[in-house]
Amino acid sequence: MAIVLFTDFGASDLYAGQVEAVLAREAPGERVVHLLHEAPMFDPRASAHLLAALVSRLPPGHVYLCVVDPGVGSARGAVVMEAGGGWFVGPDNGLLSVVAARASARRLWRLVRQPPGVSVSFHGRDLFAPIAAAVATGRFPDQRVAAATALDVDLGADDLPEIVYVDHYGNAFTGLRAAGLPTDRRLFARGRAIAHARVFAATAPGAPFWYENSAGLVEIAANGESAAQMLGLTIGDPVRWA
Repeated sequence: MAIVLFTDFGASDLYAGQVEAVLAREAPGERVVHLLHEAPMFDPRASAHLLAALVSRLPPGHVYLCVVDPGVGSARGAVVMEAGGGWFVGPDNGLLSVVAARASARRLWRLVRQPPGVSVSFHGRDLFAPIAAAVATGRFPDQRVAAATALDVDLGADDLPEIVYVDHYGNAFTGLRAAGLPTDRRLFARGRAIAHARVFAATAPGAPFWYENSAGLVEIAANGESAAQMLGLTIGDPVRWA
C-alpha cells in the first residue's frame, strides 16, 4: 500500500512538501507517491475525470489523498471513500464522484470532527493528510468520521467531452474514454477536424491526431509539437465527434 497524492498544489510550490511531512509523522514508513500536483487548478470537474482515468490504470489497495479544493474553508463537506479497491480522502465537491460512480461498490464516511488548529485554507495538510495516514496504518474509522450514504456533489459516471488536462508536451487529454471507439471517427476541437492515428510515429511531423493515451483517454496530440499550442486548446474546451 502507498499513499498517493493527487493535487493542484504545483510541484515546485511549498504545499506538497508540507503534506508529505505530516504523512511522515503520522504514517512513518508508509510509501508516498506523488502522482500529480498539476491537476487542473480550481477545477474539481475536470480533475475528477482525470483522477478516475489514472486510478483505473493503477494497482488496487492504495490510499489516495486528493485535493483540488477551491471551496476550502467553506461549508463544503469532506469525505473518506472506499471504492474500486482503493481508499480516497478529499473534499466533497465532485472530485471523488466519478471514481465513486464507476465503482461497483463503495463505502463512504463524512468528516464530522476537526482537530484543533486546522488551518481554514490548508485542509490538505491539517485535515486530509492525518486521515489518509490513519487509513494507511489501520487506525480508521475513528471518532472524526460518521458513516454516510451519498456524496453531496455527484458528477456521475458519464464521460466528459472536454479537454481536462494539458501536459508539458502540449498533449491535450479529454474526458472521453477511448476503449472500443471506432478509429475512423474524426474528433472536432476548436473547429478543427482531427483524424485518428495509433501513435505519434504513425503521423507526419507536426500533424495533429487523436489516439488512446496511456490513461485510456482520447488525447489530442501532434508528432513532435504541442497540439495545445497549435490548436489553441485549453482545459474546459469542448470536443465532439463528427
